[in-house]
Amino acid sequence: MNALTRLPVPVEGAPERRRRGARSGTFGVLDLGTTKTVCLIARIEGDGSPRVLGFGWQRGRGVKGGSIIDLEEAERAVRAAVGQAEEMADTKLSGLIVNLSCGQPESRLLHVQWPIGGRAVTDADLRAILTEGRRRGHEDGRETVHGAPVSFTVDATPGVEDPRGMICDTLGARVHLVDASQAALRNLGTCLAHGDLEVEELVSAPFAAGLATLVDDEKRIGATVIDMGGGTTSIAVFAEGQLIHTSQVPVGGWQVTNDLARVLSTPISHAERLKTLHGGALVSTDDEREMLPIPLVGEDEDHIARIPRAMIVNIIRPRLEETFEFVRDRLEQAGVAKEAGTRVVLTGGASQLIGARELAARVLDRQVRPGRPRSVRGLPETANGAPFAVAIGMLAWAAGEGRPIVDVAPGPERARGPIRRLIDWLVRS
Repeated sequence: MNALTRLPVPVEGAPERRRRGARSGTFGVLDLGTTKTVCLIARIEGDGSPRVLGFGWQRGRGVKGGSIIDLEEAERAVRAAVGQAEEMADTKLSGLIVNLSCGQPESRLLHVQWPIGGRAVTDADLRAILTEGRRRGHEDGRETVHGAPVSFTVDATPGVEDPRGMICDTLGARVHLVDASQAALRNLGTCLAHGDLEVEELVSAPFAAGLATLVDDEKRIGATVIDMGGGTTSIAVFAEGQLIHTSQVPVGGWQVTNDLARVLSTPISHAERLKTLHGGALVSTDDEREMLPIPLVGEDEDHIARIPRAMIVNIIRPRLEETFEFVRDRLEQAGVAKEAGTRVVLTGGASQLIGARELAARVLDRQVRPGRPRSVRGLPETANGAPFAVAIGMLAWAAGEGRPIVDVAPGPERARGPIRRLIDWLVRS
């Protein structure tokens, strides 16, 4: 599932270090978001790290708050981004690893006790525990898309990472589940199916951001990743090397742009430009004197208003403050604030606003650092920044980072997991 370690540094002549679950051959990942759609085609090299072969980017269309609201527009964006990547990589994809941000994803931790009866723990026992966890966490209208044991207790011995082969009477497990609305997943599957593509795997967006930005010590001692995207701000909490909680706030960089456009009566395109070039959450002494030209909606091109930069900051700051307050409340409600430690890693496009780090540190009362993903071979330098953390994290997942010892689709059903069954249903429909 899903800081995990940074992508490994390539070493000339290094021995092969493929992780469990690493992809073989060529594969594709898709980051389908509110403001952008990104497709990367890659392969895993002999040293275990990914190399990008093709890259496609399109402005986001048909997606709002992480969910598809216009199927045709979203399909066009996906087709265009995938087509660009396929042309660059000179290959044709049949399926993709896709980020999960749709369907109001929810996270929960369950405790499962399983009788072993004095014998050695087997893979079948771990699958049975995960199946029991999924049964307890099932809700009508929702589909489990991530599920993994976080830690095990072998009789009275807690903190066991892999109990297979150990002899005990009772095996306990903390099982972490992430589920999402079946209807939203169905729309996602339909969007790709119209382009002759299938959803091969779903990866929680904040989990992927964590894979791209966290280091080993952060995931061990506890850290929270806040991915500030265009339509949502998502949260992933790591502790003891595992993902233990995810959540999502329906506020992102688009709301900041919309606030500027609405308050200043300026076109959306210019509001986005103001945010990018002059936006921030900290006021300096010169901001009252620095005057910025503002075209007004519906007015002639030569009708330009002028406002101090301080006004831009005073519009942006309350929205960012509100966002971090939402994050703080979600962490408190989930009861994971203690396990999350005092470390916060801030990533995503909206995290690049000047002063966002300092504001987050004040509201959350934690140490905050910017989360820039590690460079990936073959990826353009322009695509190696915080806005692409989720896409880069999905490459890490494909390389075997963060894979659970038991898969979400246990036993012989693995080849026909929830997403494959979803696509089959769509085809039959």
